[in-house]
Amino acid sequence: MKCLPGTRTCLYNHAGFAAVLDHMAQQAVGLLRGNGPVAVLGVLRRGAPLADRLTERLVLRHGLPPPLRLDLSVKRYADDLTLVYPDTQLTESPRDVSLDLSGVTVLVVDDVLYTGQSLLKVLEHLNRKHAAAVRLAVLVDRCVTTLPLRADVVGLRLQVAPSHIIECHVPPYETDFSIQLLQPPRAR
Repeated sequence: MKCLPGTRTCLYNHAGFAAVLDHMAQQAVGLLRGNGPVAVLGVLRRGAPLADRLTERLVLRHGLPPPLRLDLSVKRYADDLTLVYPDTQLTESPRDVSLDLSGVTVLVVDDVLYTGQSLLKVLEHLNRKHAAAVRLAVLVDRCVTTLPLRADVVGLRLQVAPSHIIECHVPPYETDFSIQLLQPPRAR
């Protein structure tokens, strides 16, 4: 799909989004079933409601026992990909500080895999919590990580120019589900 300079193009709307989540659930259930206790960790902000919807599909459509649901705040970039913090900031809920994940397979859910810096911080955190295994699920993989990280569950692989932005609109943060491509205006 081609878009004009300085434009916003909707790549997926609500109908397409449901099919992408179904595909992600199908991938995830094969990784999680039969591996003992499971936790689904949503990376705040948009990864948390995605984790809720993915968990719902895993339980209702694939018969996975209800997993432990966790959220983790991880900040490095703003939505427009400008660097907000030189080092990734990670904050967990006070109720989870003493949580031990020994023997638990954790499925980390985030909206976009970009450089991998934020998810590296999550992996380090889960290692300190003694997670038995960690799997990564992302709605969109931009295929440009700068670290040796890869997602185990991928909704979409979108190879776009580095200056372009992939925006995932996820309720309750936006009105409707969509995945949009923002192409900045060309410099004159």
